[in-house]
Amino acid sequence: MGVRGLHGFVASSCPHVCTVVNFKELAERHRSQHPGGTPAIVVDAMCCLRYWYTPESWVCGGQWREYYSSLREFVRTFTAVGIKLIFFFDGMVEQSKRDEWVKRRLKNNREIAKIFHYIKSHREQPGRNMFFIPSGLAIFTQFALKTLGQETLCSLQEADYEVASYGFQNNCLGILGEDTDYLIYDTCPYFSISELSLDSLDTVMLCREKLCQSLGLRLADLPLLACLLGNDVVPEGMFESFRYKCLTSYASVRESCDRKGNVILAVADHISKVLRLHQGEKKLEEMLPLGPNKALFYKGVASYLLPGQKSPWFIQKPKDVVTLDKQVLSMSSDPESKQEFPVCMDPESKQKLPVGTDPEFNLEAPMCTNTEVKQEDPVNVGPEAKHQVTVALDPEILKVARAQHVQAESYLVYSVMSSGEVECSNSLEDATDQALPSQAFVYRPVRQRVYSLLLGGGGGGSSTGPAVKEWFVYSGNPLRQPDLVRPLQMNIPGGTPSLRQLWLSQEPGIQAQRLDTLLACFDLSSSREELQAVERPFQALCCLLVYLFVQVDTLCLEDLHAFIAQALCLQGKPTMELADLQRSHVTRFHTLKSVVCKACGKESRPIVSRRHWRPHHAGRWGRQGSSSHGTSSGYSRYGHGQHWRDQGPAPFIVVFGDTQAVQAESCHYFQDRVNKQVSHGCS
Repeated sequence: MGVRGLHGFVASSCPHVCTVVNFKELAERHRSQHPGGTPAIVVDAMCCLRYWYTPESWVCGGQWREYYSSLREFVRTFTAVGIKLIFFFDGMVEQSKRDEWVKRRLKNNREIAKIFHYIKSHREQPGRNMFFIPSGLAIFTQFALKTLGQETLCSLQEADYEVASYGFQNNCLGILGEDTDYLIYDTCPYFSISELSLDSLDTVMLCREKLCQSLGLRLADLPLLACLLGNDVVPEGMFESFRYKCLTSYASVRESCDRKGNVILAVADHISKVLRLHQGEKKLEEMLPLGPNKALFYKGVASYLLPGQKSPWFIQKPKDVVTLDKQVLSMSSDPESKQEFPVCMDPESKQKLPVGTDPEFNLEAPMCTNTEVKQEDPVNVGPEAKHQVTVALDPEILKVARAQHVQAESYLVYSVMSSGEVECSNSLEDATDQALPSQAFVYRPVRQRVYSLLLGGGGGGSSTGPAVKEWFVYSGNPLRQPDLVRPLQMNIPGGTPSLRQLWLSQEPGIQAQRLDTLLACFDLSSSREELQAVERPFQALCCLLVYLFVQVDTLCLEDLHAFIAQALCLQGKPTMELADLQRSHVTRFHTLKSVVCKACGKESRPIVSRRHWRPHHAGRWGRQGSSSHGTSSGYSRYGHGQHWRDQGPAPFIVVFGDTQAVQAESCHYFQDRVNKQVSHGCS
């Protein structure tokens, strides 16, 4: 993440760039310089998840209550010294960074494989050195912070750009994160989250001015340096030969630096002593071996320009642009220049919806999905028999979806509606487990019905509406291209309501219609009566469990016991009491169990004990259609190798009468076995 090699270079060769500072003192100084103002810190939340997650258990899905306490303490500490926090989360992956996103996901797959290998070999959770962020933690964190009353925002483009832009435009105290890109942006000061001591509020400030002094550069040169070294936009290998030439001609090689450090010094030296001689006279492509990568390189440099900023390395008339993949890229963030995407509109409505954080630097969103669909496969699309599909969306509804996205009140909805492209990162899933399908496939039918609702498709089983591009991580997916997934018909009593009705209507009966729509997304309309009778806090739980057990036929009665017991036993319990739980929720336990079993029975899916398990039910998963990756079926009880349910006795299970009362440890044990089905939910 960030500029390749820069973090190590600063730590080993330029330690003076790092200065220990105290947030309380900085806040007091800010108030004295800006009377009446509130010192604010912009937090790159995605960089902070590892810092915030301190609980011991993480393999089994995470310790939510302990994690929430950690977040609350973090917020309380800054609030106590009068500092306002603004949290930013990644909301979209830009196309120019898709290759880097894929590269990281594949690397994560290898790390996850090592985790499961360790668990099978040692029968215990790995240490913190193998820590992997629990599935779905970023999404849950957004809602946790909003519950704590914090301003929480989701980005409409690369989050680090919006973080840097917010800090720059709002005169913030600084940025808290862990990304060397913040050393490149000409914005407010950058503070390290990894060096933060919450007790003292001391941390390290990385000073870009001191970095420039060490390299003999100016602030405006840093974006050029970042792209020549390699970052999330410009691949590191693109200028490898150029960096080698710089190094061979560099006369001041330091013995105290490693090779990467000397490469950075050599490239900086070339910028200051060679390129700067012709700055303003020659174009970059005349001074650098850009070749066919010219547009990408310009885009990389321009990606660091905040609203109102220009680069002295660009020679152009006020409205000069370069074209990159049908995008029009401005070479500055001048108010007259905009970064735009082509817009597919209803012929009656020729308007664009700006989605940037600032009117001077807008990223115009398409008002439609523009995707390619293979006719013969209702789910996945190959390279053949394609045609363009255009969907006109209600501008007001798109505006509502955008606002909900920015305020972190929805997930994936705006991405589906604005670009027809979504992604889901790694889950803690064992690629060698043949008994459990990936969450990407288990919840795909739900997503398909949601797509139908959002894009207005539906009818006749498989929708003829536009396919949605899904970049979902699962075993066997090399992520060379997205899965193109079509919407599925929504079976809603009385017909499918419009988004305007569902989102904006205040008419009597709209709540019932919303419930019908929710159940239809899970294809559970036939169980409406049973689910509606459940207490409100547990309706969503039962809905999810019914869907899960219908989809995955390898789950058994003991799994159902574990899920329900965990939901009941852990509810409202202080951390200290979780180790000594009693059977105080038995009646409610049996009620919820009965609802789930009855609803599954309606779908011809009896839930039986592991002791009586038979491969009697193919489950909806076995009938859902095919995948281009060959993972549509085969998740039977008898996979290759020993079944995970038969790899030893379950620890910590205490049986009382005919009900398994699962203590806290037991809940975690069972959650470990099936967490990949629930941890990501529908995402």
